[in-house]
Amino acid sequence: MYDLVLPLLLLLLHFTSPPRVSGVGVNYGTLGNNLPPPKKVAQLLQSTLISKVKIYDTNPDILAAFSNTGIDLIVAVENSHVANLSSNPSAAADWFTSRVAPFIPATSVVAVAVGNEYFTAEPDLDPNALPKAMKNLHAALVSRGLDRKIKVTTPHSMAVLAASFPPSAATFAATLVPAMTAVVGFLADTGAPFMVNAYPYFAYRDNPKIIDLEYALLGNATGGGVADNGLTYTNMLDAQIDAVRSAVGSLGFANRSVRMAVSESGWPSRGGPAATPENARTYNARLVERAQWKKGTPMKPNEGVEIFIFGLFNENEKGGGESERNFGIFNSDGSRVYDVDLRCEFCSKAEAGEKVARGPSVWCVAKPHADEEVMKGVVEFCCGGGGVDCREIEENGECYVPDRLHAHASYAMNAYYQMHGRNYWNCDFKGTALVTFTDPSYGRCRYAQQ
Repeated sequence: MYDLVLPLLLLLLHFTSPPRVSGVGVNYGTLGNNLPPPKKVAQLLQSTLISKVKIYDTNPDILAAFSNTGIDLIVAVENSHVANLSSNPSAAADWFTSRVAPFIPATSVVAVAVGNEYFTAEPDLDPNALPKAMKNLHAALVSRGLDRKIKVTTPHSMAVLAASFPPSAATFAATLVPAMTAVVGFLADTGAPFMVNAYPYFAYRDNPKIIDLEYALLGNATGGGVADNGLTYTNMLDAQIDAVRSAVGSLGFANRSVRMAVSESGWPSRGGPAATPENARTYNARLVERAQWKKGTPMKPNEGVEIFIFGLFNENEKGGGESERNFGIFNSDGSRVYDVDLRCEFCSKAEAGEKVARGPSVWCVAKPHADEEVMKGVVEFCCGGGGVDCREIEENGECYVPDRLHAHASYAMNAYYQMHGRNYWNCDFKGTALVTFTDPSYGRCRYAQQ
């Protein structure tokens, strides 16, 4: 299964119109001793609907593997590093410089998650350190001109709520209100989403006599749903999302736009009476459909919610009960645990000789491990006889930094590709280039597009 062709699929893509559906996010955990290498994982995902991958650190192998794949990456600051990043702006800048900057723009990093369930993870973590760390990291991005491309946020557990039912009456735990107010204010100011890890499975597992299974599995609840303040909830995930919305509003942000995102949600295939492959398939199939169509909730039916499935693989070294190790869609060998359709109907190969039709934007960039000698020749050709204006990658140009051959070659390749009509043969360069649907622009460096 891992012998999927590297994104040659993308080289020959063509559309007659942009897809109506959105991509799907997934969490890529690595707590297993039998997982495939990151490069194989990247290959596995390129022919699927998955367009965003969220990881729990800044693993350099993963960052390198997803370069030039067309898949966006969300990286993370581990909880143990939050205090250091909150200490002063230079600490956050140093973290970004050493952990993330070497991989962009080839790797499309679109967000940094500062901590994971930080407020409820451990009792000795300073809650006030989280908003400080987020602000310091954002300042580092602003200084690089990357704050519009890379957002700073943090995923929360549902345990940050003092109560979640009914959704309209939900509030945050009183002890967290000062720090949470600072976090939500930061998100509102920067346009970053409020992330919550929402698991109807755990609520059902703990209260099977009270909660209807179909209600937890995102189906229509027996008896027509749960009524609250004039709204009807037919599934628990909607109720959980709107509970967080109400809590955000209770802090005084009801009239400010704070987007909701489900940073984790899934259902285990083993580990308990309700943890079966059939239930996991049902829940995640419905979750994928919801993510594709960016469905809203009863409180905000027209505001789509981005969703990240948990998780990509079963992880045999995770702590906790058996269910914790069996949330994966895939087994470690790449086979599916159960059948959820992740095929991308828009990821099919065009017939040889066809152009990439106008519609969605496409760019041409260098492959992550392209031969440097070949790329040097490519830059010389593009900036010479190829007719590309390469002043932007010369010293003092907007795309000179990072001063790396790979970055400069990507800029030159793309300019040539766009100039010559975006034919697949104009994005080859002796096998060193590929097409991506993710804009490689960053800061003031803008990559040309038709």
